[in-house]
Amino acid sequence: MKIAMVGTGYVGLVSGTCFAEAGIKVTCFDIDRKKIENLNKGIIPIYEPGLEKMVKKNVNAGRLNFSTDLANNLKNTEVVFSAVGTPPDEDGSADLSYVLQVAKEVGQNMTDYLVFVTKSTVPIGTAEKVKKVIAEELRKRNVNIDFDVASNPEFLKEGSAVQDFMKPDRIVVGIESERAEKIIKRLYKPFVLNGHPILFMDIPSAEMTKYAANAMLATKISFMNDIANLCEIVGADVTNVRKGIGSDSRIGNKFIYAGAGYGGSCFPKDVKALIKTAEENSYYLEILKAVENVNDRQKSVLYNKLYEYYKGNLKDKKIAVWGLSFKPNTDDMREAPSLVLINKLLNSGAEVYAYDPVAINEAKRILGDKIVYSDNKWDILKNADALMLVTEWNEFRVPDYKMMKKLMKKTVVFDGRNIYDPSEMKENGFEYFGIGR
Repeated sequence: MKIAMVGTGYVGLVSGTCFAEAGIKVTCFDIDRKKIENLNKGIIPIYEPGLEKMVKKNVNAGRLNFSTDLANNLKNTEVVFSAVGTPPDEDGSADLSYVLQVAKEVGQNMTDYLVFVTKSTVPIGTAEKVKKVIAEELRKRNVNIDFDVASNPEFLKEGSAVQDFMKPDRIVVGIESERAEKIIKRLYKPFVLNGHPILFMDIPSAEMTKYAANAMLATKISFMNDIANLCEIVGADVTNVRKGIGSDSRIGNKFIYAGAGYGGSCFPKDVKALIKTAEENSYYLEILKAVENVNDRQKSVLYNKLYEYYKGNLKDKKIAVWGLSFKPNTDDMREAPSLVLINKLLNSGAEVYAYDPVAINEAKRILGDKIVYSDNKWDILKNADALMLVTEWNEFRVPDYKMMKKLMKKTVVFDGRNIYDPSEMKENGFEYFGIGR
């Protein structure tokens, strides 16, 4: 079986590589020649545990290839996945120009029946637009070639994406024909042998499922952050509240951890896009608007605590920041809470020293020389007036209190992910501030 994966970003590269791992012939395409050259050398553009090794393995086996030339590589291709970006426009709606450009190129060059599948997150109704574009290009060529469109949203979590793809909770596919369903079933057969469900449905429902899933998870996070802020006011501990409600099977214990807000490439963008889709249809998603507002406010919580602690005087204070990526096990800093914190610290005249196990290069690309970077978490604690933990990397979970006290000028810790025990911190001579505690 031969498939094309257009777009070598996070979704496309992980998906294409995992398909190749299952024995499928995959060619990944991108217009970025430098990226393709690097991928052919085994150099991957993102950090994702296990991915680099898998890419090299499948390239060496001849199952995985990279190219910039989609037009001349469609012959005998049964499925074309569109995994290109859908960045938000200024009004929050998703920009479909890249998706429709791929559809146009496919329509201009396809020679046999194929299934065009939208893999990246796209608004409801995108498949219909794709179908019209392909049909129009075929009409211009005066050729009659059958094709189908489908929607197959991804549910990958950064940091565990390879595992998520190889052993999915579920596979959601929106289709319109039995022919397309048969091909998709064959494609995903290696991934459902252990009973993982593949859910076929109409295309609009599949497109909506992706947005609804991310919106629900974002809602749980913002809800818990709102409760955490109230906990501080009334004297409750949100970690106890979390355990109390998380044991209820109707609620569950996932995505109910209070913190400094969510970020990344999915939740912020998808919440905005779903709100915009509703508005375009004269409906208003009041809950999601609140989710977005709570999250925007939450990203300033750590800064506000520090500001209050130093009574508004942060000028020339040395602030150490542990963790820059929006979550552990990734170098992704899109919409990361750390960026809001750092910019507020800089605007207040503070000096920022930062460490992250993998996101330093990404931070340098975004922030330049505005802050001081280190590849050692201890170095940035020297004479620090405060430590702010923003990302809960495992290496931060069991701190060396003696080392910290020896290095820090002021032994105060602001824990943006509640990974430390307040009593233990106090016993070891630290002032401690968490979220909702």
